[in-house]
Amino acid sequence: MTSFAPDSIVLNRKLPLWYQVSQSLRASILGRSPQDPLRLPTEEQLAGHYGVSVLTMRQALKELEDEGLISRHRRRGTFIEPDARRGSPVRLLGSVDAIVAQQSGMTTELLDHGTAPVPGELAEFFPEVAEVATYHRLRSDEKTGEPTNHARNYLRPELAARIDLDDLVRWPMTKVLRDVVGADISRITDTVEARLADPETARLLQVPLLSPILHYTGITYDAEGRPLDVAVIHYRGDRFSFTVTLDAT
Repeated sequence: MTSFAPDSIVLNRKLPLWYQVSQSLRASILGRSPQDPLRLPTEEQLAGHYGVSVLTMRQALKELEDEGLISRHRRRGTFIEPDARRGSPVRLLGSVDAIVAQQSGMTTELLDHGTAPVPGELAEFFPEVAEVATYHRLRSDEKTGEPTNHARNYLRPELAARIDLDDLVRWPMTKVLRDVVGADISRITDTVEARLADPETARLLQVPLLSPILHYTGITYDAEGRPLDVAVIHYRGDRFSFTVTLDAT
């Protein structure tokens, strides 16, 4: 029987090895393809794959078993649970309407808002602005109440005066800018990176510290090519996958 082939990992000796291995294997399981086999290699094979001891590997597997991602059977081996939840796609599509639809369907809580100096990493998008308006929101699944992502938006200050905070609880920022503020949005550029959850993200999304997340940055431009909004969103890595759709025309 063919066994599931997990991804490799470069271990950091400053962190517990079992934890790093369990998180890497967890990400491989949740990101697997439907046709991938459910049977895992033996403990010895997995230990050799990750370069750790069998005891460390056993501890990592126990973590995943407790979470319900795998089941272990004497003499039969270790298997991925078929119903282990796979990620919902984060799709980068061509139209603003598609992006609005992607951001909808969640319960939103406004955590804080105000003004702040332009963060250094965003200075290129706001070269003539000393301060930006900031909004921090937490989104949760409407059915389960489970946190799915938290978003920080950095806007040009002249836009903030035209934004009703209640609208930010009802609708995505893209919809508010276009339909309420009346911004002439020409395009949105998107970047998605794999990151590890920092303490704030781990707390808000209720995931272990250093667990995999998707770090999304979206820049909204007006018709003159001027950035209006920079959105930085952290998605739970076990609830979302990354999909790009390209128009062949």
